[in-house]
Amino acid sequence: MNWQALIPLIGLLVIIFGVGVWAGKYVRSSNAFLQEYFLGSRNLGGFVLAMTMTATYGSASSFIGGPGAAYDIGLGWVLLAMTQVATGYFVLMILGKKFAIVTRKYNAVTLVDFLKERYQSKWVVLVSAFSIVVFLFSAMAAQWIGGARLIESLVGISYTSALFIFALSVLVYVTIGGFRAVALTDAIQGTIMFVGTLVLLIATIIAGGGISNIITDLSNENPNLITPFGADGSLSPQYVSSFWILVGVGVVALPQIAVRAMSYKSARSMHRALIIGTIVVGFIMLNMHLIGVFARPILPGIEIGDKVMPLIALEVLPNWLAGIVLAAPMAAIMSTVDSLLLLVSSAIVKDLYLNYVQPDASHDKVKRLSIGITAVLGVIIFVMALNPPDLIIWLNLFAFGGLEAAFIWPVVLGLYWKKGNKYGALASMFTGIGLYVLSDSFFPEPFGLHSVVLPVVVSFFVYVLVSLGTQKVSGKVNLNV
Repeated sequence: MNWQALIPLIGLLVIIFGVGVWAGKYVRSSNAFLQEYFLGSRNLGGFVLAMTMTATYGSASSFIGGPGAAYDIGLGWVLLAMTQVATGYFVLMILGKKFAIVTRKYNAVTLVDFLKERYQSKWVVLVSAFSIVVFLFSAMAAQWIGGARLIESLVGISYTSALFIFALSVLVYVTIGGFRAVALTDAIQGTIMFVGTLVLLIATIIAGGGISNIITDLSNENPNLITPFGADGSLSPQYVSSFWILVGVGVVALPQIAVRAMSYKSARSMHRALIIGTIVVGFIMLNMHLIGVFARPILPGIEIGDKVMPLIALEVLPNWLAGIVLAAPMAAIMSTVDSLLLLVSSAIVKDLYLNYVQPDASHDKVKRLSIGITAVLGVIIFVMALNPPDLIIWLNLFAFGGLEAAFIWPVVLGLYWKKGNKYGALASMFTGIGLYVLSDSFFPEPFGLHSVVLPVVVSFFVYVLVSLGTQKVSGKVNLNV
């Protein structure tokens, strides 16, 4: 048991539990339970908004799987990963003020609430909630695996024991504090990530004898490791460019990110978050993925990519400092897990149960059900994560692509194009999801592009054509701002 590394992690968990308990008083005292539990009463400032977006997006795939992929593929993966820099910028610029105004007018708590009011269709709600539950289970499993891998490598216990510790820690503070606990701890965790990644990168460069020595070692092993095309030449210009859609532009359609654009308190907060978020995401992503590549000459032969981050930290840093620095990826994972848990819970409770099972459910019943569903979801994901793959990044990117294919046009065109209607939205969602699953399963990388590109492009034309073709049978559009 590596106690020197474990104690800083325990300290982080104690702080997070304290914040969760403190935030829980808002949940207990709020008369608008759903607004508080799932949105923090729409009261986030600029710094907290930027950090909660960064920490939610910077998940286990970025901090555990990303460096693992960079370790295997080389500097080409760093270039590909940097397409994520504009993530927060795209989300807040595209959704921005209009989304916040419309969702307040609709009194929407979730992304599905917005779609329900915009399209006035039960089927849009059901397909949306189903998509969130299915694809986010994949994403959440990836996060839990990442957290367990980190604890396993750091502390020296079995994977199953590490998974149990991680699951218990997350479930307790999410079920107690809700969205406000998530947002506040994200601000703490985002700060840890910012500082921790810089410390680890510097230590890795020193351990490798400087950047020039590391690059020479990589080139001697395989010259392709220092090219934009990857160790095996698989990163074509088309594939890297198309990643802009998956982890850049398309992120606007991820429910866990879009809900942040509902939760800020003022236009000034949004503008501040836009600047802070872009800088922080770029800084953290560059550092993390460079660490993964630079670790290769220092620790050759790591077979499970998800162990690269904790192993290099323990190699180049004193154990006590490694524990502090590794609180950064742990922070990223926990913040993403808590956000996804709340999102799936809200899809089940708010979007399905309250809309179609018991609309007049009492305040206390909704509270008990929300907390209970969150706990049950955690147990299910724990079971799913017991048999992990070697690289969790592919699980996470699969979930990203599925959600983007389903939601991007119903959200963006639904917000800005009045002629869009429920028929166009449904056709777009079915086309996007169907094409994405088929593409990912049977003909990945069509025309050398990522498998999310074709569904996103085709579903755009389907949305427009079906909406235009059904104008006479569609009802009045509810897009008054």
